[in-house]
Amino acid sequence: MYQNVASKFLKRASAIAVAAVALSVTTSGFANAEDAEPLWANVKKEGVLRCGAAVAPPYVMRDPKTGAYSGFFADLCRDFGQNVLKVKVQFVDTTWDNIVAGLQANKWDLSMALNNTPERAKAISFSTGASNYEISFVYNKSNPRIPKNLVTIGDLDKPGLTLAVMSGTAQDKAVSAVIKQAQIMRLPGMDETRLAVASKRADVLVDASDSNWLFIESHPDWAKAFTPKPALAQQEVAFGLRKNTRQEDIAELNTYLKQKVSSGAVNALIKKAVRQTLDSGK
Repeated sequence: MYQNVASKFLKRASAIAVAAVALSVTTSGFANAEDAEPLWANVKKEGVLRCGAAVAPPYVMRDPKTGAYSGFFADLCRDFGQNVLKVKVQFVDTTWDNIVAGLQANKWDLSMALNNTPERAKAISFSTGASNYEISFVYNKSNPRIPKNLVTIGDLDKPGLTLAVMSGTAQDKAVSAVIKQAQIMRLPGMDETRLAVASKRADVLVDASDSNWLFIESHPDWAKAFTPKPALAQQEVAFGLRKNTRQEDIAELNTYLKQKVSSGAVNALIKKAVRQTLDSGK
């Protein structure tokens, strides 16, 4: 089963793979040379790379029993720290509401799986993308409040409908701009949004389309997705770095990511993360 889901995810990621190979540095801007932070030199001095982690399968996952992190962005962060920088890797728990502010406050060195949005690019820098992103809407196909044939986002923007979204995420920002009549239920994490829809406290789940595909595969008896065209909030998914990070340091991370994308290593990590997510039943 997971092969089909991984195939769908990889098709969406293929466009960004081409772009990543073509890019040498991020376009979000760099600090002045005199103010730039020698990030990797500081990381090596401390002996640890701190990766800010907010859960969003299959990008970032956390085992509730052991606290161990997985997912293909977690794997990339771990590999870059251990095999490129030659340091230990520490994952720092955070939420999507705090993932940018915590990075700015130097609570960690990299934020994982961030959408490169214009708003965020004013506050932080970004690596080149490792995958692609767009928003979809998941609902219970037997819900009488949902129109039978969804055509536009406007079909879900109706009084009496409730949309659940993770607070502080790119999807929160995007859906808030287009939903004017339906209620938006903002919740702190992925588990809470999915539980809200599964328990019928909310009518619609708003999330990254690839994360939603995994949710549907786990609940094929009732869950159905609507992906609007043109795509809503289509963006790159990348690593976030502090705004004053040196150009040379961002370029080194970009070189690493381009090699991983072009070699097929990222695709392999995506397949691994999809299989792990489906096996966990989430």
